[in-house]
Amino acid sequence: MKIEIWSDYVCPFCYIGKRNLEQALKQSGMTDEVEIIFKSFELDPDATKKYEGTIHELIANKYGMSVESATENNNRLILSAMEAGLIFNFDDLKPTNTFDAHRLSYYAKENSKLSEFNEAVMRSYFTEGLDISDSETLSNLAAEVGLDKEEAKRILTSSDYSQEVRESESDARSKGIDGVPYFIFDGKETLYGAQPVDKFIDVITSVKNNG
Repeated sequence: MKIEIWSDYVCPFCYIGKRNLEQALKQSGMTDEVEIIFKSFELDPDATKKYEGTIHELIANKYGMSVESATENNNRLILSAMEAGLIFNFDDLKPTNTFDAHRLSYYAKENSKLSEFNEAVMRSYFTEGLDISDSETLSNLAAEVGLDKEEAKRILTSSDYSQEVRESESDARSKGIDGVPYFIFDGKETLYGAQPVDKFIDVITSVKNNG
């Protein structure tokens, strides 16, 4: 089974959805029976690398709500993350641009380290409060998962893999995908958002039985 996933590193629903899918695959005994293909999607391609406010202020400005309401929404996300076994430290988040992280993911993919790299980047952003647009942070994460740190640094100072990111995003637009996480199972069934484990199991079982 092939599962395509459009995702962004600063999307909390993407991290929760990723973890719930992993749990669903484990519970259904399908972990080693699927090919997961991660696709790039930037929630905000125009995001600056340095945002001076908090994530609560950013969300409030983006959706036209009060900072208090944004904080309440984020607190509910923290609880959802806990249910998935994740720790979100929203007060420490450093909102940023994810283009370079996406570019480096293709280097990780070429070296069979994409899954590990994605997990490291999301953990660093949501749990550790690191700046995932910073070249030193990204190259350290690359080294952490077994990639060459100096090559990662070189890539980040170049335009390498820019086309791959844009092609992935263009593919999303051609399919009418305007939000993430977005999952396509064997080109047959789709799921959008941080769905619960049981929902993933239902779709996995359906696609498997009708394959």
